[in-house]
Parts: sequence; structure tokens; C-alpha cells
Amino acid sequence: MSHETELRRFGKLISSIASGYVMSREESCETYRQVILNLQPELQQGAFLLAHFMRNPTVEELSGAWDALDRYDTAKIAVEGDGPVCDIVGTGSDPMKTLNCSTPASLIAAACGLRMAKKGARLVSGVSGASDVFECLGIDLDLPLDHAAQALREAGICYLPGEAFLKSGWSRLIRSMRFTTAFNILGPLTRPCPENNCAVIGAYAPEICDRMIAIQKEIGMEAVVAPYGMVDGMGPENGIDEYSLSGTTRVVELRRGTVSVHQVTPEDFGMKRVPFNSIASRASAGENAALVLDVLRGKSEGAAADFFCMNAAAALYIADMAPDYRKAADMAREALASGAAFRKLEDLRAFQGKEELCSV
Repeated sequence: MSHETELRRFGKLISSIASGYVMSREESCETYRQVILNLQPELQQGAFLLAHFMRNPTVEELSGAWDALDRYDTAKIAVEGDGPVCDIVGTGSDPMKTLNCSTPASLIAAACGLRMAKKGARLVSGVSGASDVFECLGIDLDLPLDHAAQALREAGICYLPGEAFLKSGWSRLIRSMRFTTAFNILGPLTRPCPENNCAVIGAYAPEICDRMIAIQKEIGMEAVVAPYGMVDGMGPENGIDEYSLSGTTRVVELRRGTVSVHQVTPEDFGMKRVPFNSIASRASAGENAALVLDVLRGKSEGAAADFFCMNAAAALYIADMAPDYRKAADMAREALASGAAFRKLEDLRAFQGKEELCSV
């Protein structure tokens, strides 16, 4: 088949999708493969991604897109050992911008003994992504992935930058796009650590939580919670992709093949509600990282510390390390208060760190 024929076939598929055509999982995988591997002109790639997302992709289609991302663009690390391996990550693109929470929450959860294969990326929306904050905390984002594998094996935590494990397609696309596509949903679902069997994956809208859990069930993930946090006094459309310390959080939970939906409040964690500005993002990645470091060192208590512990507790809960959110929150607070979470950062830096912390 000639190159021109391939281009025309892809172009015809774009028109069909815009008119309502639904792909099979296999067809979606093949189509996304062509986008990921840059086999189509950029104009056709962008047209396809927008047409597909605006048509509202099915779970089967998104699972096929995940297959393509996993097979053709995701480098893997190998680790050994028993017990769960967890991740805390969010989609970004949420209306209300908070402090970077997944980074300190992962360190706190790891300090409780839960192995954490934390993934993330640079800024996609808001002020700072996990990579921006980890870099400020002294993590070298340019090290080979075998350093991350060693960190997970020996320190019980590693950081996996999307820029390192997503070989070319996702990184190229996410840098150039300024609109939401299926990749905003699929990025947090990537598994550079195949042993990762549980996760906290926040989303920018309630319906995206539902969809991500459906995809996770389809691809065989064991246990996941997908929170959409709300803010008291704001409409439900103004939320965050984390558990909220400023209102109710809607949670979709997948556990052993069964999906359920529940709501939790700060009080369920034994915590007090706070105004949103107490957990809102600071003006720069450096300021966000400085606050994270102060909390880990025990220099800053209150809302930020509770916010981080709340989301660490969610990881402990879904990993079956605690029977409920309140007990999990108690474990997280103890790990923070004892200095174990800060020591976990030092352990991580021993394998993936630069010589010095950035100036924060």
C-alpha cells in the first residue's frame, strides 16, 4: 500500500470519527500507534486527536489507545519483591490549582512501608508538575531508568519522569498540544513499572474518574481510587484532581474487579476542613517545592501537611495497608511527624539525586 493511500485512509477515518464512527479496541490501538510513532503528518495527528476526543471516546477505544502507548512508547523498569507497588498521580487540567500534592504524598506513603513507583511529568497545567518539584528537591531527571529501578528495589520509592519513560510520542505530543486529548486521560494510566498494581489517580472532572476506572478494569489493574475533590462554596465543576481538604471528594473505586462510588470528607480522615487558599498553589515551582520541603522537615504544619497526609492515606487505603481512611491518615501523620518521610526523600536522592538541592 502506497504512502499516499495510507494518508488518505487515515484522513477518511478522521472524517468518519467526526461523524460518529466508533473504533474497535484493535483499530484504536493501530490508529494511535500511527500518531505515537509520528507516521502521519502533524496536521492529521492533531485533527484525529481532537475529533476523537470531541466525539467522546468509548472505554474500548481508550483501552486500545492505552495498548498503543504501553506497547510502542513506554519504557519499562523491572523490580522484584512481594507486596503492592503503588502510584499517586493526577491528570492535571483541573479548574482549581493546588500545591503539588502527589510528590510529598508519595514520600509519606513510602515512609509507611508502601513501595511507591511514582510517575509524573513537567508542568502540563497550573504552576508546577511533579518533575518540576522533584527537580527542585534535588532529583536528577536525566538519569537512566535503571537508577529508578534500583531506587525502588533498595529504597522502596522511585521517581519515573514521563520525559524519561515515554520514549518519544507522548512527550512530543504533550509539549506541542494546547488542548485536551485522550493523552490527558492515558498519561496517568501508563505503567512504566509493570509490578504497579494499585494507584490513586485523580481526574479533572467526575466523569473522567468514571472513565479512567473503566479503562483500568479493562486493562486488568487490581485496585485503584480515582478522586475528584470539591471545594465548599464553589460549584461542582470547580474541583481538583486530588482528595480535597476543602470539601467533599467523590471517589470511584476499583477493587478486585468490582467498581463502587463513595464520597468522603476531611472529617473521615480525622481532619478539619480548611479554606481553599490554604492548599492553593504558590506562584512558582520553587515556592511549591520550598513548602513541600518545610513540611517534610517538620517546619510547617497545618493545612499543607494535612493535605499531603490525606492523599498519602488514600494510597495506604487502596493498597490494603489500612482498613479505612482514618487509620491510614494516622499512619501518614506519624510517618511525617517522625521524620521518616524526609528520610525517604534522602533515600531517594541517594539513588536518583543531584549533588545538592536546588535553591528553594
